[in-house]
Amino acid sequence: MGRKLPPFAAVRAFEAAARHMSVKAAADELCLTASAVSHQIKVLEGFLDTRLFERSGNRLALTLTGMAYAGKLTRLLDDLRDQTERISGGAAPLRVLSTPGFAARWLVPRLSRFEFAEDIRLRVSNGAPSLDFATNGADVVIQWMDRPTPGLLVEPLLESTRYPVISPGLKARENVNRPEDLLRLTLLYDETGDAWPEWCAAVGLDRSELPPGPTLPNCELATTMVEQGQGVALAYDAVVRGTLASGRLERLFDTVTGPVAIYAVACPVSRSAEPRIAALRRWLRAEARAEGVLPVHARQMAL
Repeated sequence: MGRKLPPFAAVRAFEAAARHMSVKAAADELCLTASAVSHQIKVLEGFLDTRLFERSGNRLALTLTGMAYAGKLTRLLDDLRDQTERISGGAAPLRVLSTPGFAARWLVPRLSRFEFAEDIRLRVSNGAPSLDFATNGADVVIQWMDRPTPGLLVEPLLESTRYPVISPGLKARENVNRPEDLLRLTLLYDETGDAWPEWCAAVGLDRSELPPGPTLPNCELATTMVEQGQGVALAYDAVVRGTLASGRLERLFDTVTGPVAIYAVACPVSRSAEPRIAALRRWLRAEARAEGVLPVHARQMAL
């Protein structure tokens, strides 16, 4: 028996409306009228015998079924477009997935130096980026740490020491000049890998005297809160150098923690030798090597 597939026009109309959350914007993209898009969505709902949108006047809201279906359709249509461009001779974008903090603080400021920068489609993920390349819509993922994963090539990218950072305004208001001054401020703690005890031991502070403060799920959120003047955090030197240079943060004291690996580049082993993926991997390592933050066990990799 043949495949039971929904009408393609109806799929395109629904996916565009779901992506824009607007029938009018979908109509503009597809060069149709708004009524034609609405009709195609109803055709698809009839085919599936389920509602994909909740409608209230001119406002649209995806049902749970519609939300799940739209996400899958977007990935399928993106893949169909990319495969078509490859066959027809066009260059499909190189899709890179990372966390917002890594993208904003490290990758984007350097990306213009990459030979194929105009081909990069950068996506960010709240929380740890998915390493399921069958569903994450990415060619390359820049992940936290360098966890080995079956079927993936995982290459360490950054290692870093840590030191306290503070906003210039908070530093001036609180007259922070000595490590002991931190004991009267709000400290921001990490949910995993918190290094305040290590840093305090290095400067001779009693860890039992550390003041209370919020425990945050990741260092990126902590650094953002510091920029807003909400406390002091231990930042990773390799990531915040640009922020320090901009004046949005100030480093406190010379003492640092020991270096740890913090980011790695992952891609399917089966695709690791593809020219553009290999070029991106080499460029990322070269950037990290030039700044002295490439992990020791990655420095012998050929550029």
